[in-house]
Amino acid sequence: MTRASIHQTDDRLGFVWLDSRGRPASLSAVAVEADSEPERLLPTHLEALDDVLIAAAGSLGNVLGGADRPSAEHRSVLTDFYRTVDRAAHEYAEALTTTGLATELRAGQIIGTASLMGYLARGALGLTAPEPLAESLADPGVGVVAGFGELVEIAPGNPMRGARWVIRTENGRLFPASLSLLVHDSSGVQKDAALDEHRAALIAATEAAGLPAADPLIAGAAIDWLLHDWLMAHRDGPSSGAVEITSGKLEDALMVVRAAATSAKLRASYDPGLLRVPGVG
Repeated sequence: MTRASIHQTDDRLGFVWLDSRGRPASLSAVAVEADSEPERLLPTHLEALDDVLIAAAGSLGNVLGGADRPSAEHRSVLTDFYRTVDRAAHEYAEALTTTGLATELRAGQIIGTASLMGYLARGALGLTAPEPLAESLADPGVGVVAGFGELVEIAPGNPMRGARWVIRTENGRLFPASLSLLVHDSSGVQKDAALDEHRAALIAATEAAGLPAADPLIAGAAIDWLLHDWLMAHRDGPSSGAVEITSGKLEDALMVVRAAATSAKLRASYDPGLLRVPGVG
């Protein structure tokens, strides 16, 4: 019997695990095989995903960055890419549960980067939800806006609907804001408090998405907005897509992994083939 291994697909962005018999399988399935060494397999999964991200940045960088409109060929590659990202995040989170292993900071950084790039890929395909509270926000125009940053719940008391940052002026007008704007480009902001508030909202939205009454479209949009906002604020530079866990907290890495995996699972509820292992079924 041979060991499980990674198989890189030949004609598209992505990879698939092969079990000890050479059959396509999920990370969880190969991690529980006899003599599988899951402590080796999970980091290998992250490395394979990182390789996919490097390849995607090279072939899709202008499209993901908005410089180019996607061609018909791009659209096919973008679809393969975001599906690979979704499946890889979901399989990793599932394997953490199956094996009982702890995550690592690098997982939050790689899956965070993958989630950010996957969001941009879906955006290029027109598959992301509208901006929350768009109808309630005023155009700030050009110049400095005086006001206070506030994380507004979309539906107070219902974390499944999520939240978003705004600038509230003294006369009550609301302007669009982001976590990145507050922690990097604003004065007088209690940055640690803003990060704590955002963490709480993202965790609450992720947990609420698991409730029986959760609507996958609404819950998924809430997680995606909060996660994207968090990841944009944690890039290693203003022109970079690489995500850092600047707090050094494993809890932050796990938050990112769980949110990305939950978002993928919600999409799979109305696209059943989304998390399917290529070559199986």
